[in-house]
Amino acid sequence: SAKAINFGLLYGMSAFGLAKQLSISREAAQDYINLYFARYPKVKVYIEEIQKFAREKGYVETLFGRRLYLPEIMSPNLQRRKGAERAAINAPMQGTAADIIKLAMISLDAYLSSSKLDAHMVMQVHDELVFEVAMTDVEALTQAVSYHMTHAAELHVPILVDIHVGDNWNEAH
Repeated sequence: SAKAINFGLLYGMSAFGLAKQLSISREAAQDYINLYFARYPKVKVYIEEIQKFAREKGYVETLFGRRLYLPEIMSPNLQRRKGAERAAINAPMQGTAADIIKLAMISLDAYLSSSKLDAHMVMQVHDELVFEVAMTDVEALTQAVSYHMTHAAELHVPILVDIHVGDNWNEAH
């Protein structure tokens, strides 16, 4: 429930959406929302500021300057406007995360191309990278992945990386 509340509210979920996700009443969901914003008032300020920016400029940006244009942010249609407002909250964070993983992938690809490791990147799944690697190179790849991912961007907070190893993606989880 805590994860649903934290991420849901941060990404613009309404009391209706939270109630549906947690299988609780809309009133109970609204109580959670009110308590959350009372405890974390800067989150509410961020949400209000980003929505104001979106209304004024018509877009939002990731930390790296990639823009999402929101033509519906001033729509007279309530559903369309609310959808654009949720996107305004979500896009800078999700987009920045996507930018960071892309930067890490570029850095890791360059590293793998110049290394002698028997390893290659197979795919990206949201904030995960999946590699195939020879058992003899697992330790070296683990260190390289950790370094390149934690140094993909310079933020005010550390980038944390969890690395798991298995014979397949399921085992690695």
